[in-house]
Amino acid sequence: MASNPAVGNDSIATSEATGHQVAIPPRETNEKHPGIEQYSKGDDGLAVGDVEKGTADSTSSNSDEDGQKKRGFYKRFRHIINGFIFFVMTGWWIVSLVLHRHDKNWVIPFLLWLAITLRLITLYIPVKYIMKPAKLVWDNTAGRVRNMIPEPFRIPAAATLAIAVIIVGSFVSAESADNTRENRAISLFGLIVLIFVMWATSRNRRAINWHTVIVGMLTQFIIALFVLRTGVGYDIFNFISTLARELLGFADQGVIFLTADSVADLHWFLTGVMPPIIFFVALVQLLFHWGLVQWFIGKFAAFFFWTMRVSGAEAVVAAASPFIGQGESAMLIKPFVAYCTKAEIHQIMCSGFATIAGSVLVAYIGLGVNPQALVSSCVMSIPASLALSHMRYPEEEETLTGGKVVIPESPASEKPINSLHAFANGAWLGLKIAGMIVSTLLCIIALLGLVNGLLTWWGRYLDLTGDYDLTIELILGYVCYPIAFLLGVPRGDLLKVGRLIGIKIVANEFVGYTQLIALIKKEPDLSPRTILIATYSLCGFGNIGSLGTQIGVLSQIAPGRAGDVSKLAFSALVTGILSTLSSASIAGLLVQNQAAFSQSAS
Repeated sequence: MASNPAVGNDSIATSEATGHQVAIPPRETNEKHPGIEQYSKGDDGLAVGDVEKGTADSTSSNSDEDGQKKRGFYKRFRHIINGFIFFVMTGWWIVSLVLHRHDKNWVIPFLLWLAITLRLITLYIPVKYIMKPAKLVWDNTAGRVRNMIPEPFRIPAAATLAIAVIIVGSFVSAESADNTRENRAISLFGLIVLIFVMWATSRNRRAINWHTVIVGMLTQFIIALFVLRTGVGYDIFNFISTLARELLGFADQGVIFLTADSVADLHWFLTGVMPPIIFFVALVQLLFHWGLVQWFIGKFAAFFFWTMRVSGAEAVVAAASPFIGQGESAMLIKPFVAYCTKAEIHQIMCSGFATIAGSVLVAYIGLGVNPQALVSSCVMSIPASLALSHMRYPEEEETLTGGKVVIPESPASEKPINSLHAFANGAWLGLKIAGMIVSTLLCIIALLGLVNGLLTWWGRYLDLTGDYDLTIELILGYVCYPIAFLLGVPRGDLLKVGRLIGIKIVANEFVGYTQLIALIKKEPDLSPRTILIATYSLCGFGNIGSLGTQIGVLSQIAPGRAGDVSKLAFSALVTGILSTLSSASIAGLLVQNQAAFSQSAS
């Protein structure tokens, strides 16, 4: 990717590499956002994993200390505190390994200790020094192999490798009753059709960055392979889903305090789903105040930035969307939205449509949806959204964040005073989100009832009664029938899954999951493969209602780009929906025993 031209007095410059006009913020705008002008690459570019925040935080211990000025207690005693944390966690890990190596899972404690230890190390040693040995190993292994291949043949070779990995990973395992090789072949064919549709409808096929597409699809498959076929991957995601389920129990304690023990056992939406949403949003806001959310998102974004060669803005939003939601993820790059290219705006919206947010994730688990499928689908859809968006709307302009991963620091006026203030703000935000979900569901379900009533009345004069009452679900079921087939759904359940996909697009995924749970209760013998693919297919904000949300949020952040946002919104919506469906197709390829997967995750 070409380097950005220098920022001058003119707001428009021409890229020497592409000949396209490049939107560059004028100097007075940079003075308003001083962090923008200071985001620049060093002599050898940004070190892998480094994330610049605010006014270009350094990775040295000195800059780390400067970043904690407002936390006087930590600043004075940070060495003692960090040492205490390290020795406590190390002692806990060693004791747990000695006492419970054979009767408890040792992988999760080790990974938790390793993550905390690495974070403490990076507080004192710049990440670039840690990554230099890894880069040296890469350059002398995979890098040498890559350099041996002539430039014109590198993309075809990478595509061949990706296809081989997907075919071998999909078909080498033994068949099971609900996952035969015939079913896998249909799911693979559906994935090929999906990619072909993105290529055929691309805005400019010649501008497609095939490196981003190949690495994105391969990363999506490898993540699925890691989660669904390996013990370690299964344990990690099962641990995450278990933590998410336990949040429901913590919220129940608050419900019991406010009402009575019997109320928590009623399993009403108001008492079983809303309280976990409020608590989870408050907890996320507290972690955000401590800087943990930004740090995690930054590292996650750096991985996609360096592997897939996308811009920093795209990487940050894509990595943040499954954790904080479609509107909030765009707020992380608020100073840059006004200067994003059209392809970046398309990608920002696509990432929001392709996944769900952590707040509603807890709500779906409360309904009884498989938590491990939800978590893995969100992670799988990140590289898928990057790959498919770059196929549908390739980058043809010069990007302002093309050489860095940046999470600007929030303005001082918007920061909570302390942790209690952050938690209280989060509780209020969670209440608003839960209230919005409840009111939206009430109105949408009532509206669907009204439309179905009118359609059923009209259909009676055409003798459409009984199991084939004319309803919007029936119409959408037949419209989405081919989609369900291409995902590899068993033949007898195609219309059922088609209905769910259609209602998710027209209404929202919440209504879709509600109907899925009702269908499972109504038909206990429903195929486990059907349940699995339907769960993955619904796991995204890709619906007409979210279209308005995305347009509204981005138009408020960058009023001058409202026209571009509106023009690109529908294309991004379709691409986001297809990104979610690609995860469902890959899940159909890899899960060998859907019944066991669903039972173990319940």
